[in-house]
Amino acid sequence: MEQLCQLNGLAGELGEQHDIELYSADEKCGMQALERTAADLPAAPAHVRRRECNYIRHGTQSLMAALHVASGEVCASIGQTRTESDFVSFIEWVMAELPPQKKAVFVLDQLNTHKSESLVRLMARLNGDEQDLGQKGKSGVLHSMVTRMKYLQGPSLDDVRSQSQRIRFVYTPKHCSWLNVVEGWFSGLQNRLLSLVSCQSVTELADRVLEYVAYYNENWAKKINWRKVKKADIDLLVKKTRKLVTKLTG
Repeated sequence: MEQLCQLNGLAGELGEQHDIELYSADEKCGMQALERTAADLPAAPAHVRRRECNYIRHGTQSLMAALHVASGEVCASIGQTRTESDFVSFIEWVMAELPPQKKAVFVLDQLNTHKSESLVRLMARLNGDEQDLGQKGKSGVLHSMVTRMKYLQGPSLDDVRSQSQRIRFVYTPKHCSWLNVVEGWFSGLQNRLLSLVSCQSVTELADRVLEYVAYYNENWAKKINWRKVKKADIDLLVKKTRKLVTKLTG
């Protein structure tokens, strides 16, 4: 956990001094294209905008996003599914957008599609690794998710500044996907757009999401400023939380 925070704090230095771009990547699946059966009632004095509760479902879309930690900008792709091949194609697309001299580190959670055979083969190809990767489920690097994850992580995080590989991956601890900063961006997308928009098709939903991404990159994207949190800060937060819980529960 501490290493991930340090890595995020180094994002600017890695890009400017070492040609290493840091991305926080994940998927947001099941975005529903909901068409409200009636228009919202506009805001009035002493009343917020009121929303029609009934809707028509038009299907779902899956979003794949990679947040560039140093700049705050987001690369995004939308489709019907979020399969192993979908994720590999997304990573390959992000890498294709980088200049040849640039290297990349992707922070991911431990979803099985993030430790797949296809991703291992993509990494080997981009890094020029010609070793025998073995056979999935039987031998070598491809033997299991454990061996694949070890290969995808590459060297220790302590050596990230001297990374020679074109691409590598860093994983959040199990049950700690919230440490991935793109999750905060997903929250903003949900609150600012998905909870409010009314769409008549999945195509319209996809267009609206991509419009949001473009607007965000142009107007709101900014470098995430990281600072080291002291134990005293954590103790104070725990104390305030306990006090609030006691007050709410009586």
